[in-house]
Amino acid sequence: MGLHLNEGGDDLAENHEINVTPFIDVMLVLLIIFMVAAPLATVDIKVDLPASTAKPAPRPEKPVFVSVKADQKLYVGDDQVPAPEQLGPMLDAKTKGDKETTIFFQADKGVDYGDLMEVMNNMRAAGYLKVGLVGLETAAKK
Repeated sequence: MGLHLNEGGDDLAENHEINVTPFIDVMLVLLIIFMVAAPLATVDIKVDLPASTAKPAPRPEKPVFVSVKADQKLYVGDDQVPAPEQLGPMLDAKTKGDKETTIFFQADKGVDYGDLMEVMNNMRAAGYLKVGLVGLETAAKK
């Protein structure tokens, strides 16, 4: 014979299930945030590199220019460089071996970016690490 006595406790039984509703709410909010922020993280801006609105730096008394013309000819000052490996010795002659001299690098707008990087790599290999890029001066837009 079984006897069940009510001892005045809670009528509600314990629930051992996890309530996932707050978790789902948080995940939906994060999903919306990432959906809005993802397009902002991409960069799709066209840049016209040769023009600059920066304040021109004062020029040294005798600046050394390295120039690349549209026909891919390389110049140090007014002298044409016969071969790319001759760039280092010609810069040494112009700067009297001073590797701390700032080299002003200018190139035609139509020159390939890969060709510019090749010239920059040759200057770096020769020990000239201070390079100033020369561009057109334009009026600042307000």
